[in-house]
Amino acid sequence: MIKMKALVLNQITSKLETIKVENSTLGNTQVAIKIVAASINHHELWSLNEKNLFSDSHVIMGSDGSGVIEEIGRDITKFKIGDEVIINPSIHWGNNDKVHGEDYEILGFPTNGTFAERVVIDQEYVYNKPKHLSFYEAAALPLAGLTAYRGLYTRGELKKHNKVLITGIGGGAALYVLLFAVASGAEVYVTSSSDAKIEKAIELGAKGGINYKLSDWSMRLKEQARGFDVIIDSAGGPEFFKLTELCNPGGRIALFGRTAGKITNLNPSIIFWKQLSIHGTTMGNDAEFQSMLDLITSKRVKPIIDSVFAARDINQAFEKMNEGRQFGKIVIDMLDF
Repeated sequence: MIKMKALVLNQITSKLETIKVENSTLGNTQVAIKIVAASINHHELWSLNEKNLFSDSHVIMGSDGSGVIEEIGRDITKFKIGDEVIINPSIHWGNNDKVHGEDYEILGFPTNGTFAERVVIDQEYVYNKPKHLSFYEAAALPLAGLTAYRGLYTRGELKKHNKVLITGIGGGAALYVLLFAVASGAEVYVTSSSDAKIEKAIELGAKGGINYKLSDWSMRLKEQARGFDVIIDSAGGPEFFKLTELCNPGGRIALFGRTAGKITNLNPSIIFWKQLSIHGTTMGNDAEFQSMLDLITSKRVKPIIDSVFAARDINQAFEKMNEGRQFGKIVIDMLDF
């Protein structure tokens, strides 16, 4: 059997290394995609840092990818060889739109992911690449874009002219929230530990922002914006309670991360007197992925790319992400092993 190159997890060093593995065979409803570009996420970084992926076989990570269909199963009618596509990494969501089912997984483990020359996947998770996006831009979209879309629209219930706060601007999902919210007519503010990232966010349409390293950051933000209808947070942590104080009555907080640790010090009276809604959110369902693509296409939204690394340098890409030096998505050129 013909073999392909893949970036496989070394389960001793928790680094990715290039080896040759056997190609997967196609099922009747599956397609084989030659991966042109992938991108990396905190989802994979957490797995590398926490060393929580274990398997007797090769672990091929990678949730995001764009490429060209090079082979199709017998029952495929939706695609043809040569089509340019992207992959929805939200696998086996289930029948309940409100929450994923027990079989849910994110592409990259246990199902082989996009850090390889080729991916075999069922056609239901494959979509035509938006024509205005390059392969690099398309690869930067799926996981972070879907997370942002569900958090902002489904869980955050964004309305036009709402005031929106995005914490920790600079990462992929937070930037998509910014792009989507601005495109939808919202008034957007951001926080970051970097003044330079705040300035970049303002260039992209944010009205203002505050460095959260300042001891009085929430008071300064209150002076700037007066209050927020929607807050999208990826940190949690001991200062999460300040977000409830910044909410307008009836406000919604959507939380999709835990970079600052456990939430403490919440004041129940603020939550019930303001009638706040605090929503956990993870990834999204198939309909939300399609709606996200429709928004990207109709508003001509372009992903923000921080940098592009060759596949052979993927460990350096993860080091950059681990240090928090990126503004936008870090993309991997999968044609450059």
